[in-house]
Amino acid sequence: MYDLWRLLLTVVKLYEAVIIIYCVFSMLYSFGVLDSRNRTVWQASRVLGGLVEPVLTPLRNILPSFGNVDLSPLVVLLVLQYLVEPFVARQMISCLTG
Repeated sequence: MYDLWRLLLTVVKLYEAVIIIYCVFSMLYSFGVLDSRNRTVWQASRVLGGLVEPVLTPLRNILPSFGNVDLSPLVVLLVLQYLVEPFVARQMISCLTG
């Protein structure tokens, strides 16, 4: 059971990295650093959007609008780091201690 909790923690950490990469990618894309006509950039954008947007879109509907500032990735990262990770860590410790 410990290995399952450890795998879940690893998946959460990887998803946090994907969200951060998505934010940096979208910022570079919006400032014109990345060319949207490049097929590799387009595919990377599509993959990252497919992984992150299903989680961010419902939050965008709930959160108030702050103009062009999107706080939904920040909310997701905070929830993952301060609610999910401590819960999984406690479960891992309880598996070790019995």
